[in-house]
Amino acid sequence: MGIINFTPDSFYTESRVLDFSNLLSKIELMVQEGATFIDIGAYSSRPGAAIVSIEDEKQRLLPALESIVKEFPELLISVDTFRSKIAAEAIDRGACMVNDISGGNLDADMFALVAKKQVPYILMHMRGTPQTMNSLNSYDHLILDTISELQQKVKTLNNLGLNDLIIDPGLGFAKDLNQNYEIVKHLKSFECLGHPLLIGASRKSMIYKHLNISPEEALNGSTVVHTASLLNGASILRVHDVKAAVEAVKITNLLKN
Repeated sequence: MGIINFTPDSFYTESRVLDFSNLLSKIELMVQEGATFIDIGAYSSRPGAAIVSIEDEKQRLLPALESIVKEFPELLISVDTFRSKIAAEAIDRGACMVNDISGGNLDADMFALVAKKQVPYILMHMRGTPQTMNSLNSYDHLILDTISELQQKVKTLNNLGLNDLIIDPGLGFAKDLNQNYEIVKHLKSFECLGHPLLIGASRKSMIYKHLNISPEEALNGSTVVHTASLLNGASILRVHDVKAAVEAVKITNLLKN
């Protein structure tokens, strides 16, 4: 899953697309490199990110989505939003998946929307908001508590009749640097939820802060975490660098077979 951000403040500068001049060429490259999905978002979820109004998110996202659908009508597009109104308009314009960092916490209508639309839904674990999540990483038992909080939502979505659900344990969201690695090490535990697992570790602080480098220098570390995640049960990698991730998938599959 290749990442495209229509934001001025995403933590990794190379993922930002602020105008249409290079949008389509960037997506074309991701497709050529082997991306299965493209995940587009217009609200930075990095810790402490500024609040974006629904109108600003809509104005950033929807025109770009329409251009992508027109140029790449067969492309599978995921919309990265926690707002049901944005998700609904994006689906109506051609998005086929919703990636909700809040797991339904920030919009009470999101679960009903994705169940009604019957689009695949990425349920991510997070506590609080991007502005408060860093202070909410105290757990009695990290793995069990995270699974339990996700399981309650899985049950709700199942009861609503949603057919396609993907689980994201939320690396970097209400987790400190070391807790992220505990989740990767114990990723197989999340298979009890009965749905495919997505990992979003690409160039995150869990990598670059441990190595004392910048996000721009964190590709190698990202590939290591991606490989470990694949070996431990991940089905989807959400990444900035599609070519490197596809290579990791191919080599890891050889190790697993």
